[in-house]
Amino acid sequence: MPLITLHTAINAPAEIVFNLSRSIDLHKISAAHTNEEAVPPLDRSDVWARTSGLMELNETVTWKARHFGITQHLTVRITAFEQNKSFTDEMVPEGGIFKVMEHKHLFKEKDGVTLMTDLFYYESPLGILGRLADALFLKRYMHNFLLKRNLVIKEIAEDENKRNTLLP
Repeated sequence: MPLITLHTAINAPAEIVFNLSRSIDLHKISAAHTNEEAVPPLDRSDVWARTSGLMELNETVTWKARHFGITQHLTVRITAFEQNKSFTDEMVPEGGIFKVMEHKHLFKEKDGVTLMTDLFYYESPLGILGRLADALFLKRYMHNFLLKRNLVIKEIAEDENKRNTLLP
């Protein structure tokens, strides 16, 4: 049951970093290498589903992406939300390839610099085979995926012209 912890210092106010972190449109940019896109949910009855904009409490997004040569879907819901301080997204039951996935996003600002902390916890399916995949490649892959995302958030947050194209 891997836990990936990342700390990223960003020269921008917490409000900006918080909003960019919950932006579906920014996530599409950071995950372009996987052809990741937000798609309508497989269960069309989900009235809380989004495909663009800023995620809010109880809203879901379904991602379609290509990882390891396989097209996959992952649906997550915002399950906790404290404006400019934290939010948590969790995979909905049977909403993706993981057995469990929870991603906590924490933001703490001091002197105009925001420390963004990611706590990404997941469980792979398939018992011992899943744990072997974690050890061999999956944890490193997910770490690098999140690190790339954070570098895009940092780049856009620190550039007023770029962030103004993504934030209302």
